Amino acid sequence: MPFINPENGYLTVINLFKTDLPERVDTLVGEMRSIVDTAAFPGWVSSTVHRGRQKMGTANFIQWRGKQDLESRYQDDEFKHRTVPVFHEISTFIRLMQTEVEIAQRHPALGDVTEISPDRDDYTVIEVLGVASADQRALISTLGSAHDWLVDVPGYRSQNVLRGIRSRGTQDGALTAFGKDDDFVVVYSQWDGRESYEAFRTMTEDKQLDARRRNRAKRDSLTTAADWNAYRVVHTRSAPQPAGV
Repeated sequence: MPFINPENGYLTVINLFKTDLPERVDTLVGEMRSIVDTAAFPGWVSSTVHRGRQKMGTANFIQWRGKQDLESRYQDDEFKHRTVPVFHEISTFIRLMQTEVEIAQRHPALGDVTEISPDRDDYTVIEVLGVASADQRALISTLGSAHDWLVDVPGYRSQNVLRGIRSRGTQDGALTAFGKDDDFVVVYSQWDGRESYEAFRTMTEDKQLDARRRNRAKRDSLTTAADWNAYRVVHTRSAPQPAGV
């Protein structure tokens, strides 16, 4: 199963899709599963499909050996002329984000490495935070320090912070730069259920620890935009490991 670990050095691509009809979510998941089940691209390590819970959409968490392997995939005729147009047709929003894992944190009782798998019962939340270029490192540090008080929040399992490198979208079925203000950070967190996450997210300020209030104020001062959705992992597949590995 895939693991989120900054030490493996993978290029992590998180592809987010939004749509407007429940049946189109089913179609998105089906198309993703089909690609994942036949993936044999040079440098491809793993793909994990997520189905949206709070909002209609999907996410694909993909690990690559490096940027050149990903760019070769993007230049492939099948990807440009079949894959991108199909997803463009059934989605209202597409964002393909290249990232690098900076921080992977787990509740001390749950081990050292974050696993993502449909065999787990995690309530997964993916947040995309916009940030000015000069503030990206400060935001990553601020998010990482939140772990100090997150460990005492009921239902918290893990928080993983990924540095945004490049982001793309689609226009008229073709892959394009996502936007001018493209610096971002992604937070991939796991919780034991929606109830605990909602209790955490909606807790009033007067009930929060001082450390959390200070941390949140710093995060808000650095963040220029925010978007999130909760997900359930529904499918995963990894490239075969060479003999002896």
